[in-house]
Amino acid sequence: MADNTTPRAITCKAVVAWKQSEALKVEEVEVDPPNSTQVRIKMLYASICHTDITCWICSTDITRFPLIPGHEGAGVIESVGEEVKDLKVGDTVMILYVGECGECWNCASGKTNLCSRYPLIISDDGTSRIYAKGQRIYRMFSSSTWSEYAVVESNYVVKVDPRMPLSHACLLTCGFTTGYGGVWKELKFEKGSTVAVLGLGVVGLGAVKASQILGASKIFGIEVNDMKRDMARAFGVTDFVNPKHSDKPISQLIKEATGGLGVDYCIECTGVASLLNEAIASTKVGVGETVLLGIPAERKAELSYIPMIQGRILKGSNFGGVKIHSDLPKIVEKCINKEINLGDLITHEVSLADINKGFLEYMKQPDCIKVIIKF
Repeated sequence: MADNTTPRAITCKAVVAWKQSEALKVEEVEVDPPNSTQVRIKMLYASICHTDITCWICSTDITRFPLIPGHEGAGVIESVGEEVKDLKVGDTVMILYVGECGECWNCASGKTNLCSRYPLIISDDGTSRIYAKGQRIYRMFSSSTWSEYAVVESNYVVKVDPRMPLSHACLLTCGFTTGYGGVWKELKFEKGSTVAVLGLGVVGLGAVKASQILGASKIFGIEVNDMKRDMARAFGVTDFVNPKHSDKPISQLIKEATGGLGVDYCIECTGVASLLNEAIASTKVGVGETVLLGIPAERKAELSYIPMIQGRILKGSNFGGVKIHSDLPKIVEKCINKEINLGDLITHEVSLADINKGFLEYMKQPDCIKVIIKF
Protein backbone atom coordinates (compact mmCIF):
# COMPACT_ATOMS: atom_id res chain seq x y z
CA MET A 1 0.00 0.00 0.00
CA ALA A 2 1.35 3.41 -0.95
CA ASP A 3 2.52 5.77 1.81
CA ASN A 4 0.35 8.86 1.29
CA THR A 5 2.40 10.82 3.85
CA THR A 6 5.58 10.72 1.75
CA PRO A 7 6.14 14.13 0.13
CA ARG A 8 5.93 14.18 -3.64
CA ALA A 9 7.04 16.63 -6.29
CA ILE A 10 4.86 19.74 -6.54
CA THR A 11 4.03 21.58 -9.75
CA CYS A 12 3.70 25.33 -9.22
CA LYS A 13 4.62 28.74 -10.59
CA ALA A 14 7.97 30.47 -10.23
CA VAL A 15 9.85 33.42 -11.70
CA VAL A 16 12.69 32.33 -13.98
CA ALA A 17 15.52 34.39 -15.43
CA TRP A 18 16.59 32.23 -18.35
CA LYS A 19 19.54 34.41 -19.33
CA GLN A 20 21.56 37.26 -17.87
CA SER A 21 19.60 40.56 -17.97
CA GLU A 22 16.75 38.92 -19.93
CA ALA A 23 13.18 39.77 -18.95
CA LEU A 24 11.83 37.58 -16.16
CA LYS A 25 9.19 34.97 -16.97
CA VAL A 26 6.64 33.23 -14.76
CA GLU A 27 6.98 29.53 -15.58
CA GLU A 28 5.48 26.25 -14.46
CA VAL A 29 8.13 24.44 -12.42
CA GLU A 30 8.44 21.15 -10.56
CA VAL A 31 9.72 21.31 -6.99
CA ASP A 32 11.07 18.04 -5.63
CA PRO A 33 10.51 16.96 -2.00
CA PRO A 34 13.12 18.00 0.56
CA ASN A 35 16.06 15.74 1.26
CA SER A 36 16.72 14.50 4.80
CA THR A 37 17.97 17.86 6.16
CA GLN A 38 15.80 20.23 4.13
CA VAL A 39 12.31 21.71 4.38
CA ARG A 40 9.89 22.60 1.61
CA ILE A 41 8.13 25.90 2.19
CA LYS A 42 4.93 27.28 0.71
CA MET A 43 5.83 30.92 0.16
CA LEU A 44 3.39 33.55 1.44
CA TYR A 45 5.48 36.71 1.09
CA ALA A 46 8.75 37.60 -0.59
CA SER A 47 10.37 40.94 -1.27
CA ILE A 48 12.58 42.52 -3.90
CA CYS A 49 16.11 43.63 -3.05
CA HIS A 50 18.65 45.51 -5.15
CA THR A 51 20.91 42.47 -4.77
CA ASP A 52 18.37 40.55 -6.87
CA ILE A 53 18.94 43.08 -9.63
CA THR A 54 22.72 42.89 -9.20
CA CYS A 55 22.72 39.10 -9.52
CA TRP A 56 20.38 39.29 -12.52
CA ILE A 57 22.77 41.56 -14.44
CA CYS A 58 25.99 39.93 -13.19
CA SER A 59 28.26 37.87 -15.38
CA THR A 60 27.84 34.11 -15.16
CA ASP A 61 30.94 33.59 -13.03
CA ILE A 62 28.85 35.04 -10.18
CA THR A 63 25.34 33.90 -11.05
CA ARG A 64 24.34 30.70 -12.86
CA PHE A 65 21.45 30.69 -15.31
CA PRO A 66 18.63 29.75 -15.69
CA LEU A 67 17.91 31.17 -12.25
CA ILE A 68 14.98 31.64 -9.87
CA PRO A 69 15.78 34.96 -8.16
CA GLY A 70 14.80 36.09 -4.68
CA HIS A 71 16.47 35.66 -1.32
CA GLU A 72 14.03 37.42 1.03
CA GLY A 73 10.85 35.73 2.10
CA ALA A 74 8.56 34.05 4.61
CA GLY A 75 6.06 31.22 4.43
CA VAL A 76 4.77 28.02 6.00
CA ILE A 77 6.52 24.66 6.04
CA GLU A 78 4.76 22.11 3.83
CA SER A 79 7.07 19.12 4.36
CA VAL A 80 10.27 18.28 6.24
CA GLY A 81 13.15 15.86 5.81
CA GLU A 82 13.44 12.96 8.26
CA GLU A 83 16.53 14.38 10.00
CA VAL A 84 15.03 17.83 10.67
CA LYS A 85 14.45 18.18 14.41
CA ASP A 86 13.47 21.72 15.33
CA LEU A 87 10.99 22.48 12.55
CA LYS A 88 7.68 20.85 11.65
CA VAL A 89 4.94 21.00 9.06
CA GLY A 90 2.79 24.09 9.65
CA ASP A 91 5.51 26.27 11.18
CA THR A 92 5.63 29.81 9.80
CA VAL A 93 9.22 30.69 9.00
CA MET A 94 11.67 33.19 7.56
CA ILE A 95 14.20 32.08 4.94
CA LEU A 96 17.76 33.34 5.41
CA TYR A 97 20.90 33.10 3.29
CA VAL A 98 23.40 32.64 6.13
CA GLY A 99 23.34 29.81 8.65
CA GLU A 100 24.44 29.33 12.24
CA CYS A 101 25.44 25.91 13.58
CA GLY A 102 26.77 27.28 16.88
CA GLU A 103 29.60 24.72 16.92
CA CYS A 104 32.11 25.43 14.11
CA TRP A 105 35.18 27.57 14.76
CA ASN A 106 33.56 30.67 13.23
CA CYS A 107 30.38 30.36 15.28
CA ALA A 108 32.24 29.54 18.52
CA SER A 109 34.71 32.41 18.06
CA GLY A 110 32.09 35.12 18.52
CA LYS A 111 33.97 37.11 15.87
CA THR A 112 31.70 36.54 12.89
CA ASN A 113 28.21 35.52 11.85
CA LEU A 114 29.49 33.57 8.84
CA CYS A 115 29.14 29.91 9.75
CA SER A 116 31.65 27.57 8.09
CA ARG A 117 29.31 24.57 8.26
CA TYR A 118 26.38 26.42 6.68
CA PRO A 119 28.13 29.08 4.58
CA LEU A 120 26.84 31.86 2.40
CA ILE A 121 26.25 30.24 -1.01
CA ILE A 122 26.62 32.97 -3.61
CA SER A 123 26.43 30.75 -6.69
CA ASP A 124 24.22 27.64 -6.71
CA ASP A 125 26.19 24.45 -6.09
CA GLY A 126 24.10 22.47 -8.56
CA THR A 127 21.89 20.76 -5.97
CA SER A 128 18.73 22.77 -6.65
CA ARG A 129 15.56 20.68 -6.47
CA ILE A 130 13.56 22.77 -8.96
CA TYR A 131 13.11 21.96 -12.65
CA ALA A 132 11.42 23.61 -15.64
CA LYS A 133 11.19 22.54 -19.27
CA GLY A 134 13.28 19.47 -18.53
CA GLN A 135 16.26 21.22 -16.96
CA ARG A 136 17.46 22.09 -13.48
CA ILE A 137 16.87 25.70 -12.45
CA TYR A 138 19.57 27.22 -10.27
CA ARG A 139 18.92 28.97 -6.98
CA MET A 140 19.88 32.44 -5.90
CA PHE A 141 21.97 32.00 -2.75
CA SER A 142 20.46 29.07 -0.85
CA SER A 143 16.79 29.84 -1.32
CA SER A 144 15.17 31.35 -4.47
CA THR A 145 12.06 32.80 -2.86
CA TRP A 146 10.27 33.96 -6.03
CA SER A 147 8.56 30.61 -6.33
CA GLU A 148 5.31 29.35 -4.87
CA TYR A 149 7.36 26.63 -3.17
CA ALA A 150 11.01 26.69 -2.11
CA VAL A 151 13.28 23.93 -0.80
CA VAL A 152 15.83 25.14 1.76
CA GLU A 153 18.40 23.59 4.09
CA SER A 154 16.73 23.66 7.50
CA ASN A 155 19.57 25.56 9.21
CA TYR A 156 18.83 28.58 7.02
CA VAL A 157 15.25 28.70 8.32
CA VAL A 158 14.02 30.54 11.44
CA LYS A 159 10.58 30.29 13.03
CA VAL A 160 8.52 33.49 13.03
CA ASP A 161 7.03 34.72 16.29
CA PRO A 162 3.23 34.54 15.74
CA ARG A 163 2.93 38.18 16.86
CA MET A 164 5.01 39.24 13.83
CA PRO A 165 3.19 39.82 10.50
CA LEU A 166 4.78 37.68 7.79
CA SER A 167 4.82 40.64 5.40
CA HIS A 168 7.09 42.38 7.91
CA ALA A 169 9.13 39.27 8.69
CA CYS A 170 10.30 38.94 5.09
CA LEU A 171 11.92 42.39 5.37
CA LEU A 172 14.18 41.05 8.12
CA THR A 173 15.62 38.31 5.92
CA CYS A 174 18.14 40.64 4.30
CA GLY A 175 17.99 44.42 3.85
CA PHE A 176 16.76 45.96 7.09
CA THR A 177 18.64 43.47 9.27
CA THR A 178 21.83 44.07 7.30
CA GLY A 179 21.68 47.79 8.03
CA TYR A 180 20.59 47.40 11.63
CA GLY A 181 23.27 44.82 12.37
CA GLY A 182 25.94 46.87 10.61
CA VAL A 183 25.65 49.35 13.48
CA TRP A 184 24.57 47.05 16.33
CA LYS A 185 26.91 44.11 15.74
CA GLU A 186 29.84 45.44 13.71
CA LEU A 187 30.64 48.59 15.70
CA LYS A 188 31.52 49.17 19.34
CA PHE A 189 28.93 51.90 19.36
CA GLU A 190 28.99 54.45 22.18
CA LYS A 191 26.03 56.59 23.21
CA GLY A 192 26.46 60.08 21.79
CA SER A 193 28.35 58.92 18.70
CA THR A 194 27.98 60.70 15.38
CA VAL A 195 27.04 58.65 12.32
CA ALA A 196 26.77 59.11 8.56
CA VAL A 197 24.68 56.67 6.53
CA LEU A 198 25.24 56.71 2.76
CA GLY A 199 22.10 55.59 0.94
CA LEU A 200 18.66 55.56 2.56
CA GLY A 201 17.02 52.48 1.13
CA VAL A 202 15.95 49.68 3.44
CA VAL A 203 19.55 48.85 4.41
CA GLY A 204 20.35 52.47 5.18
CA LEU A 205 17.17 53.00 7.17
CA GLY A 206 18.05 49.91 9.20
CA ALA A 207 21.41 51.49 10.03
CA VAL A 208 19.69 54.76 10.90
CA LYS A 209 17.23 53.06 13.26
CA ALA A 210 19.98 51.13 15.04
CA SER A 211 21.97 54.34 15.46
CA GLN A 212 18.94 56.07 16.95
CA ILE A 213 18.13 53.22 19.34
CA LEU A 214 21.78 53.04 20.49
CA GLY A 215 21.80 56.76 21.28
CA ALA A 216 23.58 58.55 18.45
CA SER A 217 23.77 62.32 18.93
CA LYS A 218 23.85 63.08 15.21
CA ILE A 219 22.73 60.90 12.30
CA PHE A 220 23.56 62.24 8.84
CA GLY A 221 21.49 60.63 6.11
CA ILE A 222 23.15 60.99 2.70
CA GLU A 223 20.67 60.47 -0.14
CA VAL A 224 20.21 61.92 -3.64
CA ASN A 225 16.43 61.37 -3.59
CA ASP A 226 14.63 64.16 -1.71
CA MET A 227 11.45 62.07 -1.59
CA LYS A 228 13.09 59.93 1.09
CA ARG A 229 13.59 62.87 3.45
CA ASP A 230 10.41 62.38 5.52
CA MET A 231 10.90 58.61 5.86
CA ALA A 232 14.53 59.18 6.86
CA ARG A 233 13.55 61.60 9.60
CA ALA A 234 10.84 59.25 10.85
CA PHE A 235 13.47 56.52 11.28
CA GLY A 236 15.93 58.80 13.08
CA VAL A 237 17.95 60.93 10.66
CA THR A 238 18.76 64.27 12.28
CA ASP A 239 20.49 65.85 9.26
CA PHE A 240 19.34 64.97 5.74
CA VAL A 241 22.01 65.75 3.13
CA ASN A 242 21.42 65.59 -0.62
CA PRO A 243 24.89 65.89 -2.21
CA LYS A 244 23.30 66.84 -5.54
CA HIS A 245 22.49 70.22 -4.02
CA SER A 246 26.19 71.01 -3.61
CA ASP A 247 29.34 70.87 -5.72
CA LYS A 248 31.35 69.74 -2.68
CA PRO A 249 32.33 66.11 -2.01
CA ILE A 250 30.25 64.22 0.56
CA SER A 251 33.19 63.97 2.93
CA GLN A 252 33.65 67.74 2.89
CA LEU A 253 29.95 68.33 3.56
CA ILE A 254 30.08 66.02 6.57
CA LYS A 255 33.29 67.56 7.91
CA GLU A 256 31.87 71.05 7.61
CA ALA A 257 28.82 69.94 9.59
CA THR A 258 30.99 68.42 12.34
CA GLY A 259 33.44 71.23 12.97
CA GLY A 260 36.01 69.76 10.58
CA LEU A 261 36.28 66.47 12.45
CA GLY A 262 34.09 64.05 10.54
CA VAL A 263 31.82 61.43 12.12
CA ASP A 264 32.71 58.57 14.42
CA TYR A 265 31.11 56.00 12.13
CA CYS A 266 30.08 55.80 8.49
CA ILE A 267 27.81 53.09 7.09
CA GLU A 268 28.11 52.70 3.30
CA CYS A 269 24.86 51.22 1.93
CA THR A 270 24.86 52.22 -1.73
CA GLY A 271 27.35 49.78 -3.21
CA VAL A 272 28.56 52.61 -5.47
CA ALA A 273 32.30 52.00 -5.86
CA SER A 274 33.13 55.68 -6.32
CA LEU A 275 31.69 56.45 -2.86
CA LEU A 276 34.02 54.08 -1.00
CA ASN A 277 36.74 56.67 -0.43
CA GLU A 278 34.19 59.36 0.38
CA ALA A 279 32.73 57.14 3.10
CA ILE A 280 36.14 56.53 4.66
CA ALA A 281 37.18 60.19 4.44
CA SER A 282 33.94 61.23 6.16
CA THR A 283 35.13 59.71 9.45
CA LYS A 284 37.44 61.09 12.13
CA VAL A 285 41.18 60.80 11.75
CA GLY A 286 42.63 58.16 14.08
CA VAL A 287 39.37 56.66 15.33
CA GLY A 288 36.82 56.71 12.48
CA GLU A 289 35.27 53.44 11.34
CA THR A 290 33.48 52.62 8.09
CA VAL A 291 31.35 49.53 7.47
CA LEU A 292 30.61 48.44 3.91
CA LEU A 293 27.13 46.97 3.46
CA GLY A 294 26.19 47.83 -0.14
CA ILE A 295 26.54 45.20 -2.87
CA PRO A 296 28.27 46.76 -5.89
CA ALA A 297 27.40 46.01 -9.49
CA GLU A 298 31.03 46.97 -10.18
CA ARG A 299 33.41 44.54 -8.53
CA LYS A 300 36.48 46.76 -8.44
CA ALA A 301 37.16 50.04 -6.68
CA GLU A 302 40.37 51.96 -6.14
CA LEU A 303 41.04 52.44 -2.44
CA SER A 304 42.79 55.67 -1.53
CA TYR A 305 45.75 54.91 0.71
CA ILE A 306 46.05 58.22 2.57
CA PRO A 307 42.78 58.10 4.61
CA MET A 308 43.69 54.59 5.78
CA ILE A 309 47.15 55.44 7.09
CA GLN A 310 45.51 58.19 9.14
CA GLY A 311 44.24 55.52 11.50
CA ARG A 312 40.78 54.94 10.10
CA ILE A 313 39.23 51.45 10.05
CA LEU A 314 37.41 49.87 7.11
CA LYS A 315 35.31 46.74 7.62
CA GLY A 316 33.25 44.56 5.32
CA SER A 317 30.12 42.84 6.58
CA ASN A 318 27.51 40.33 5.47
CA PHE A 319 23.98 40.40 6.88
CA GLY A 320 25.27 43.08 9.24
CA GLY A 321 27.11 40.55 11.38
CA VAL A 322 23.76 39.24 12.68
CA LYS A 323 23.55 35.58 13.69
CA ILE A 324 20.23 34.17 12.53
CA HIS A 325 19.45 32.10 15.62
CA SER A 326 21.25 34.04 18.38
CA ASP A 327 20.66 37.64 17.29
CA LEU A 328 17.72 37.90 14.91
CA PRO A 329 15.03 37.20 17.57
CA LYS A 330 16.20 40.34 19.42
CA ILE A 331 15.40 42.47 16.37
CA VAL A 332 12.04 40.71 15.98
CA GLU A 333 11.21 41.62 19.58
CA LYS A 334 11.87 45.29 18.89
CA CYS A 335 9.50 45.10 15.92
CA ILE A 336 6.80 43.48 18.03
CA ASN A 337 7.28 46.17 20.70
CA LYS A 338 6.87 48.89 18.03
CA GLU A 339 10.37 50.24 18.53
CA ILE A 340 10.79 49.47 14.82
CA ASN A 341 7.92 50.01 12.36
CA LEU A 342 8.74 47.81 9.38
CA GLY A 343 5.33 48.33 7.82
CA ASP A 344 6.29 51.92 7.00
CA LEU A 345 8.91 50.58 4.59
CA ILE A 346 6.45 48.70 2.37
CA THR A 347 5.52 51.10 -0.42
CA HIS A 348 4.45 48.68 -3.16
CA GLU A 349 2.87 45.21 -3.37
CA VAL A 350 2.67 42.92 -6.41
CA SER A 351 1.60 39.40 -7.24
CA LEU A 352 4.02 36.85 -8.67
CA ALA A 353 2.41 37.37 -12.10
CA ASP A 354 3.32 41.09 -11.97
CA ILE A 355 6.96 40.54 -11.00
CA ASN A 356 8.34 42.55 -13.92
CA LYS A 357 6.24 45.55 -12.87
CA GLY A 358 7.72 45.35 -9.38
CA PHE A 359 11.24 44.48 -10.53
CA LEU A 360 11.65 46.80 -13.49
CA GLU A 361 9.09 49.57 -12.86
CA TYR A 362 8.32 50.09 -9.16
CA MET A 363 11.95 49.69 -8.06
CA LYS A 364 12.87 52.68 -10.25
CA GLN A 365 10.21 54.99 -8.85
CA PRO A 366 11.55 57.72 -6.55
CA ASP A 367 8.98 56.99 -3.83
CA CYS A 368 9.83 53.26 -3.70
CA ILE A 369 11.35 51.90 -0.51
CA LYS A 370 10.33 48.25 -0.56
CA VAL A 371 8.34 46.08 -2.96
CA ILE A 372 6.81 42.92 -1.54
CA ILE A 373 5.36 39.95 -3.40
CA LYS A 374 2.16 38.47 -1.98
CA PHE A 375 1.50 34.88 -3.07
